[in-house]
Amino acid sequence: MLSFNNLELVLGGKTLFDDVSLTIHHHQKVGLVGANGTGKTSLFKIIKKEIEVDQSTVSFPSDLRISYLAQEVKGTDEIALDYVLSGDANLVDIQKKIEKAEIDENYEILGELYEVYSSLDGYSAKSKAEQLMVGLGFKSGDFNKPLKDFSGGWRVRLNLAKTLMQPSDLMLLDEPTNHLDLDAILWLSNWIKSFKGALILISHDRDFLDDCISYVAHLYQQSIELYSGNYSQFEILRAAKMAEIQSNFIKQQKEVAHMQSFINRFKAKATKARQAQSRVKALEKMELIAPAHIDSPFNFTISETDKISNPLVTLNRAGLGYSEPILSNVAFTICPGDRIGLLGPNGAGKSTLIKSIVGTLPILDGDRETGTNIKVGYFSQHQVDDLDLSISAFMHIQRLDETKTEKQIRTYLGGFAFKGDKVKDPIRLFSGGEKARLAFAIISFQKPNILLMDEPTNHLDMEMRHALTVAIQTFKGAILLISHDRHLLNSSVDTFYLIDNGTLEIFDGDLDDYKNYILDIKSSDNKESKKKKSIKDGPKEDNSEKIKILNSSISKLDKRLFRLNTKLTEANHKLADPELYTDDSSEDLQDLIRNQLELTNEVEAAEKEWMDKAAELDILK
Repeated sequence: MLSFNNLELVLGGKTLFDDVSLTIHHHQKVGLVGANGTGKTSLFKIIKKEIEVDQSTVSFPSDLRISYLAQEVKGTDEIALDYVLSGDANLVDIQKKIEKAEIDENYEILGELYEVYSSLDGYSAKSKAEQLMVGLGFKSGDFNKPLKDFSGGWRVRLNLAKTLMQPSDLMLLDEPTNHLDLDAILWLSNWIKSFKGALILISHDRDFLDDCISYVAHLYQQSIELYSGNYSQFEILRAAKMAEIQSNFIKQQKEVAHMQSFINRFKAKATKARQAQSRVKALEKMELIAPAHIDSPFNFTISETDKISNPLVTLNRAGLGYSEPILSNVAFTICPGDRIGLLGPNGAGKSTLIKSIVGTLPILDGDRETGTNIKVGYFSQHQVDDLDLSISAFMHIQRLDETKTEKQIRTYLGGFAFKGDKVKDPIRLFSGGEKARLAFAIISFQKPNILLMDEPTNHLDMEMRHALTVAIQTFKGAILLISHDRHLLNSSVDTFYLIDNGTLEIFDGDLDDYKNYILDIKSSDNKESKKKKSIKDGPKEDNSEKIKILNSSISKLDKRLFRLNTKLTEANHKLADPELYTDDSSEDLQDLIRNQLELTNEVEAAEKEWMDKAAELDILK
């Protein structure tokens, strides 16, 4: 369907692609990954013919329908729902022709036009557009608002809905999770799974990639290599490949030993709660893929202060908000060592809670008490906006401690990949990711005993996200985290709290449970509609025999999943053995990797079958 043959591209004197060949077939869903500056967005521009290359190096059918997510949408008077519907250009064109034929009373052509309109699913288009908007977080009251009434972030969501509305054979999505909260990301990943066309996806969100893709195209050293499997499987294969390089062996073992010791400490304290078990699995995965990141430019830790208070902060019967409370009667305590993740829809009050704990937002009623020795490290969504753009990274750190020598400051900033002349450049020259890295450096330098982090992965690439995840894992203080990055949440959090409908309460489950919770909410209207229809159509038939068969099938799947997961755990532990990566074991290593991939695919297939049968059982009951 889409082929690159001996592709070469030089931009700004830098060679991005040198003799690259790659083929993407119908229905393949491919993740395009690689360090910043390796040419991911440029490859999209080549496909869209915005960058000219030798025509013989790129080929795809002339009638191939390509949809592409643009990052900016102008604020105009156009109605939001109409804007989303305009994604289906053919349907809009037919609607205009129908309107003209009706005005002209041209009834002969009108019949033909209505047939075409029906073949394009025109009668269900409005409902489809509304479902897309709701899935991405819009309310029904937003449908008829003009674009100019929405912020830039919400206009990007509208543009995403418009892109999803467009019939396409190939969809190009460049960072579609930008400006999305976790709820919308979970819905989007579920939508992409049902998309029938081919997909090329650029994203720094590991779990989102895992949900959406079955191939990885890795851009590295001016080339592109295609891997079969999702992003997690790619990391394992890449880790194995990197481990075969003997010069990296000592550095790898140090990283693996570091992760293993942390996992052992955590396992000793972990309960049997699903959140804790999910975190154990996430940490074991981190250990396994550590070699894939040994050449990362980022390597830092977040140190905590020696003095501590217990509890660190307490809210008692607190009302939180601005002129009116968003959250009421909040009872919440953070103690040393707590690792808490906040879940809930956009606008529910997650950021409000953090601001109230920090003290930047006064509580409306109730009590807020902080420990004598509390030292807060606060990363807000707008942290980068608070940096002094006129001074350098060096000056930001020096202001925190003027006793530090230039060498000490340079060494410290080097862990955040600020080296050479970069440490003295004014911040106004920094990219969004560089500003975010500096904000982390400032927080870490101050040695907090509680980290309050509101969407810390915004603007960060994959390697920096990995470094941040490792740093948060090994931080010994308390953590309160809001993030749409499920990998970070899974790797860092022990307990989840849900904020919704003005309340704060513990969420008894892990992120898989939360995903089901969100998808159930978004499909509740459809279920209610089906329920009403079934009542209208007549009494429900006796489903006892079907229920019995489904219960038996689910029980068998439970046992199969237990066996498969046991084997998968054994395979993962074997792959973590350093002796496996010696020259003499290369054949065993490849066998183990193949076995691990096969088991992973079997687990995913069994889990999908389990979910399908459980959903069918739920309907029958």
